[in-house]
Amino acid sequence: MIITGIEIFPLKIRGEPIYLGESGGLDSTRDYFIRPEYRSIYSRNLETLLVKIEADDGTYGWGEALAPVGPEVTGEIVERLLAPFLIGQDPRDVDVIWNQMYDSMRERGYFAGFMVDAITAVDIALWDLFGKSVGLPVYRLLGGARRKRIPAYVSGIPRTSKEERVQLALEWKAQGFEAIKLHLGYGVREDGRIASELREALGDDFRLMIDAHWKYSVPDAIRLGRRLEALDVEFLEAPTLPEDIDGHVEICRALDMAVAIGEAKRTRYQFKERLVKRAADILQPDAGRAGISEMRKIANMAEAFNIPIAPHLSVGLGVCTAATLHLSASMPNFHILEYQPSVLGVGNKLLKEPIVCERGSYALPEAPGLGVELDEERLRHWMKR
Repeated sequence: MIITGIEIFPLKIRGEPIYLGESGGLDSTRDYFIRPEYRSIYSRNLETLLVKIEADDGTYGWGEALAPVGPEVTGEIVERLLAPFLIGQDPRDVDVIWNQMYDSMRERGYFAGFMVDAITAVDIALWDLFGKSVGLPVYRLLGGARRKRIPAYVSGIPRTSKEERVQLALEWKAQGFEAIKLHLGYGVREDGRIASELREALGDDFRLMIDAHWKYSVPDAIRLGRRLEALDVEFLEAPTLPEDIDGHVEICRALDMAVAIGEAKRTRYQFKERLVKRAADILQPDAGRAGISEMRKIANMAEAFNIPIAPHLSVGLGVCTAATLHLSASMPNFHILEYQPSVLGVGNKLLKEPIVCERGSYALPEAPGLGVELDEERLRHWMKR
């Protein structure tokens, strides 16, 4: 079996709900805008990169890179730099190919960013193809499923008023969900107030998490953390700048509650120092940025430090979600998985059979490969929009 073709699909889905809701920085005349509360570039569309890899026997696999902005950039790397030397290789040599791709730009200093995102899309497609070629779901190739239902938390309550936030949170609770993560970062007092409102409405047994979106200095992150500890918040995510490893160490030592980081990192090399220094209590790698091969290694390395994994999952669509489910099923140190309701709804429109997340957990796909099949006709139609 050899690889005969690679096709890229940089996708910009227009007219769907904006990730994390409307923002004061939204300019309806442009695709991209700075979201002032988070200082980052966001898109008014849902964007992703899908990759299809075909073998000479007709088997094919789908991959996806988390590409919330500029998916065509990641696609160009796949098409121009990676595809030429992938053609003719055995797609089942997944780990060998990952190392070849990563080594190919080491001398250039591209250890992260768009380069590793491109590697990720290829890697996930190879795992999907491998599973299909042997008639097994990917979780079997990863060593088996420790769980067939994947516990999930609802990510975000995109409402502006207290009444609206409480109402939506209670609706999720009524649907059987037992955990919610709030996307905050509005100031120590405001974050504490919002968290307190939700704790009062949801009760003491409901699991609450907070994402601070890297907004705080180390002292302010500790101040916020102490307020959240009084509310029995499960973890504080991304409290300070992702580059500040020692700052995260200081926050971890100061707080009794767990500190979670990792969505911006892509390889075991980036996670290594954070583990050695105990700069996190929970790691959150994203399969759309690390791929299946590397995320498995990150999880294995974290297991040696007794650190659990709560995979990040934001605007990745169906393929990325399926890859994350297989990883979550197989890893012994899995904690809980993110659930983005509006994003999964869009992703399911591209799948022939939907991914199911209900009553607080995902169902694990059981078909060969990733267990999901893209509606290629609809995908190509959306590409033209």
